[in-house]
Amino acid sequence: MGKITGFLEYARQEVRDRPPQERVRDWKPFHLPLPETARKEQGGRCMNCGVPCCQSGIDWDGGVFGCPLHNLIPEWNDMIFAGNPSHALSRLLKTNNFPEFTGRVCPAPCERACICGMYGGSVTIRDNELSVIEDAFAAKAVRRRRPPQWSGKKVVIVGSGPAGLAAADQLNHRGHSVTVIEREEQCGGLLTYGIPNMKLPKDVVRRRVELMTDEGVSFVTGLDAANPAVAQRLLADYDAVVLCCGAERPRPLALNTGGIASGIYYGTEFLKAAIERQQFGKDPAVPTAEGRDVVIIGTGDTASDCLASVLRQGCRSVVQLVRRPEGDYLQNGVLPLDYAHQEAAAVFGQDPRRFGVQAKELTAENGVLTGVVTTDGDTIPCGLLIAATGFAGCREAVCQAFGVPYDQTVLTAEGGFAANVEKVFAAGDMRRGPSLVVWAIAEGRSVAAEVDRYLEGYTNLVRIV
Repeated sequence: MGKITGFLEYARQEVRDRPPQERVRDWKPFHLPLPETARKEQGGRCMNCGVPCCQSGIDWDGGVFGCPLHNLIPEWNDMIFAGNPSHALSRLLKTNNFPEFTGRVCPAPCERACICGMYGGSVTIRDNELSVIEDAFAAKAVRRRRPPQWSGKKVVIVGSGPAGLAAADQLNHRGHSVTVIEREEQCGGLLTYGIPNMKLPKDVVRRRVELMTDEGVSFVTGLDAANPAVAQRLLADYDAVVLCCGAERPRPLALNTGGIASGIYYGTEFLKAAIERQQFGKDPAVPTAEGRDVVIIGTGDTASDCLASVLRQGCRSVVQLVRRPEGDYLQNGVLPLDYAHQEAAAVFGQDPRRFGVQAKELTAENGVLTGVVTTDGDTIPCGLLIAATGFAGCREAVCQAFGVPYDQTVLTAEGGFAANVEKVFAAGDMRRGPSLVVWAIAEGRSVAAEVDRYLEGYTNLVRIV
């Protein structure tokens, strides 16, 4: 423990954000790092508990508490305070393949389990984690690690999201020849196409993919495994197949949209188009919000990211309909504002959310959406409706192509990752259902251990879930 009385002497200090009025004019990251001295103090706040609840991830009473990866949080916090970045990095990478992702987009269930937070502010675990990995990249301390020898076994990972990348990283370091196939033009899955640049810059994803390529992983883009011919070729050519295609199928919008030809999109559909247009110079069919009245249905991260995106695109107005009452979201009697709601208040002067309200029906003229009638009886002008209504499960076509059973997710052996088709495994949201990036990485690490045991008869990889 670097500072025995650190939790008493230092107050919680989060990273500073760029002013909302400034950041809505661009797509650049809005978090600003703390100075080195302040970051050391934040590491020194860690109490090094006898039983560190922060690093033991569990599902409890509908919530997630603690780190599903079992990150060695007190150890690298201690090293941050001690000014030992190399040791902090080694402890961090021992359990987390991609702290540059989780340090940006994870909702930090570890901080909800922090003992220090019971009597004040929890330790800034997520920000500390991000500082360790980004400082290491800046100092060129993150180096290529290739296995000393190759096993001769070939594994293909279908899907390059966080679960697929984690499985590929683990199996590659075990000496297996790993190929990752991705149907889109860019690798990263949800990391690339589902999270806006201001939260997760795409050069961060590209940097990791390039490092993995240098370490021996092969990436093939533009190849869709939902094609039965592709699936059969993969089954024939590889010793193991791991399906990590996510749970991208959206939950249907419970509204009659008959006769409306344009203006209605799902949240992930809209975000993908926004990212393709802004990051990759594409011209997708999904329009921008520029000059439009926007209504967003739903809450959560996807809804917030859609809100932040339409603000940057120059929407004329925006309303977010939240089904549950406001009281369900209060924390100590206060309604929290996330980054997107702060930005909306800065642009339009008020919180865009309306609580306890649902969309009842839609209005249109000549097949073009014009408004949303609410359960309150009013009609909100709307030229662009974004349904951030959650996810219904995995993509059925991939399951059918490989012949694996599925319901909302791929059905695997109880307590395991193997499907009922020989040498086929599944992990991530495709097996677990929609969840956090940190759980996807945990799934990827765990399926790698099972695949390694299947290929070699034993494994020294640790299975987490």
